[in-house]
Amino acid sequence: MAEIRDLSVRHSPERSRYEAVLGGQVVGVADYHIVDGRMVLPHTEVSPDHEGKGIGGQLAKAALDGARDQRLLVVPSCWFIREYIDRTGGYADLVA
Repeated sequence: MAEIRDLSVRHSPERSRYEAVLGGQVVGVADYHIVDGRMVLPHTEVSPDHEGKGIGGQLAKAALDGARDQRLLVVPSCWFIREYIDRTGGYADLVA
């Protein structure tokens, strides 16, 4: 089994999501859609056998950094993304 340090997060714009990839398999996703200059983040999911290993946080960070790079405000409708923003404090300026 691949180690978490081998995890990569890639942006998949054609699927409107960020994907966490481990050992060639997608083990988590953060879905989004763009509406009126805002990145709406409705759903984040990590496969049950990989939960609790920080993968969701890496997905949230990638999505929020992507929004910042694209100069988009964020609508964190996913509870996990909202909690990540509250917990880390570095993305509050992005919240619409």
